[in-house]
Amino acid sequence: MVMIRRPLWNARIRESWKKAPIVWLCGVRRTGKTTLARDLAAESVHYVNCDLPASAQMLRDPELFYRECRREIVVFDEIHRLEDPSRVLKIGADAFPRLKILATGSSTLAATHKFQDALTGRKRTVHLTPVAFDELEAFGAATLKKRLLYGGLPQPLLAETSDAGFYREWLDSFFSRDIQNLFAFRSPEKFNAFFEYLLRQSGGLFEANKAASGLGISRPTLATHLRALEITQAVTILRPFSGGGQKELTKMPKVYAFDTGFVCFVRGWDALRQEDCGVLWEHLVLEFLQARRPDADIRYWRDKSGRELDFVLPCGRGRVDALECKWNPQDFDPAALKAFRALHPAGVNYVISPVAGPAHVRRSAGLEFTVCDPATWAAGQIRPGTP
Repeated sequence: MVMIRRPLWNARIRESWKKAPIVWLCGVRRTGKTTLARDLAAESVHYVNCDLPASAQMLRDPELFYRECRREIVVFDEIHRLEDPSRVLKIGADAFPRLKILATGSSTLAATHKFQDALTGRKRTVHLTPVAFDELEAFGAATLKKRLLYGGLPQPLLAETSDAGFYREWLDSFFSRDIQNLFAFRSPEKFNAFFEYLLRQSGGLFEANKAASGLGISRPTLATHLRALEITQAVTILRPFSGGGQKELTKMPKVYAFDTGFVCFVRGWDALRQEDCGVLWEHLVLEFLQARRPDADIRYWRDKSGRELDFVLPCGRGRVDALECKWNPQDFDPAALKAFRALHPAGVNYVISPVAGPAHVRRSAGLEFTVCDPATWAAGQIRPGTP
């Protein structure tokens, strides 16, 4: 496969090394973690594939390994395959401060019992997402609609045609290589049925009782599986935003799958209708927010009348920015935004759309909102009041 450079992530890793000696590069399988690790300047990198038995043997004495290392960057790919990965990382960080260490894996450090030492103060985490909206140009012929239908994992995105076998193999191996290894679940059938249920329902309200009843899975098992999917970043759980008023939802979450290609695969979509694009665009915007604002507290808002905003971002001091995702900005209805601002007046309003042309401000129903694409929003290139 052609190596596509992803400079945002390369820069984020290097920036993280200024704050801590270890960078934990996480993300679901096939997002390009290994490719990114190998792209860090090959002449400076000592690359270790922890999937290989020889690597485990080589690292039985971590101090000796590091002492003989002549390069400034050490990459441990799939480090959770090692018997005691936290010991390897801790010795490197404490005894060899000249080194920069990159460890990759499909989950967070807390996901496995192997990481008894959480490496507090020694690490920073970089969550590699599927290919984002503003990375598409680097992927050549990957149009926006292709990105929605095929998803953002590099292999299917670069392929000329859709390969259903890729998605099926990924789903099957996800349990055996990641979930079972990390969490020791015993029933792949129940786990896979629940994961595919979430893919079909992705972007909707998650009703635990309804899901448990429909799948024949106990509530405790359902909760454990959901937590595993969240830890391994296969789903994102959005909690509702509320100011404590009785008119707002306060507890029921929404669950989004990690990638639009898998949503389309499980739903049986081999072509996209206009209404499909709107649903998938909402997913793509969420992935963009996670890539560009990794520390943001992303919520959704909904009142008991069913009026809903896709995403809201609490900004402190009572300010809450509102983001509504629309494939066609002409379809925006301000009713939900008006209800939200009646309760939470401070903040900036955005309609995020893949519109061509410059961002602009509109006014409707006494509200002011900015229409722009995700990249313009992230760059802060327009503010309300801009002509």
